[in-house]
Amino acid sequence: MRAIEPGTVPPEMYLSALGTPGFTAWVGLRVIGRVQAGETLFVSAAAGAVGSMVVQLAKRWGLRVVGSASSGEKVAFVRERLGADAGFDYHDRPLTDRLRDCAPDGIDVYFDNVGGEQLEAALDAMRDHGRAVLCGAISQYNAASPPPGPKNLMLAVGRRLRLEGFIVSDHRERMNEFLAEVVPLIREGALVTQSTILEGIANAPEALMSILRPNTNVGKVLVRL
Repeated sequence: MRAIEPGTVPPEMYLSALGTPGFTAWVGLRVIGRVQAGETLFVSAAAGAVGSMVVQLAKRWGLRVVGSASSGEKVAFVRERLGADAGFDYHDRPLTDRLRDCAPDGIDVYFDNVGGEQLEAALDAMRDHGRAVLCGAISQYNAASPPPGPKNLMLAVGRRLRLEGFIVSDHRERMNEFLAEVVPLIREGALVTQSTILEGIANAPEALMSILRPNTNVGKVLVRL
């Protein structure tokens, strides 16, 4: 548990942009991905709670950003509201071609929220010494049998790639650094912090299931009691 400052920003921000989703995006980019201005980053689930913060922080730090999402409407949100340079609906196949269209010169960093075919496409697009930040693999959470690994994993050898998973709670000592940077941005309205809020405890199961299946939600899904 940690204390918050009520009144300085809306309290629900500590469940989204200033909570675990925002901190996960910040740690993944800053600590694990070690992103640099001028690099190209691809993030999957770019309209979600973590992905939307990844897009915005990476843009603020001078990267070119490509995001994938589950519908044309979400891709438009990622580009027009969050500021991504390019994006695509991951239902449009083949994914390798869609990513190549958006990043013809390849990518330096992949922020992986979904695993599976998008991870394979990212490996195909990765430049030498690229990094894959392995945050989640939501496309595989409900698999009835163990999913196969990326067929092109050997690219990691020839291109000298680094694939690193992380658990954000391992980096609690960086929380104050994160808040010092992001709280002022929230106060200034410099970040889009859109959430999907369902009313009442009766909607809690629906809120949970909406995370695990295709949906129209953007940002963090919250339940207001």
